[in-house]
Amino acid sequence: MINGAHVLFFSQDPERDQEFLRDVLGFEDVDAGDGWLVFGLPPTELATHPTDATPTCELYLACDDISATIGELQDQGVEITRTVSNAGWGLVTALRLPSGAELGLYEPKHPHPGT
Repeated sequence: MINGAHVLFFSQDPERDQEFLRDVLGFEDVDAGDGWLVFGLPPTELATHPTDATPTCELYLACDDISATIGELQDQGVEITRTVSNAGWGLVTALRLPSGAELGLYEPKHPHPGT
């Protein structure tokens, strides 16, 4: 049976992105060998949304209070790349990783599975 998920970021600056995940976001890591870091994530959920566009996958980190989280991230020099918008299922924005990639951030407005 499925017991978890493994998410991959393909980065042009993996060392800086790894430092960001560890030092800014506070994710614990283990070295899987040869410097390949694997980060533990908080509880995760998976949803499907309809689209008329090409099917794709997106990753959003979740928080309880998007305004407070944005403030904490900006205090650490993190660039917020999108204005917060209400997507119905949550308040959404994005932050910039050191490599230049964007990572979604949202405050859910729906019940959480398992609660």
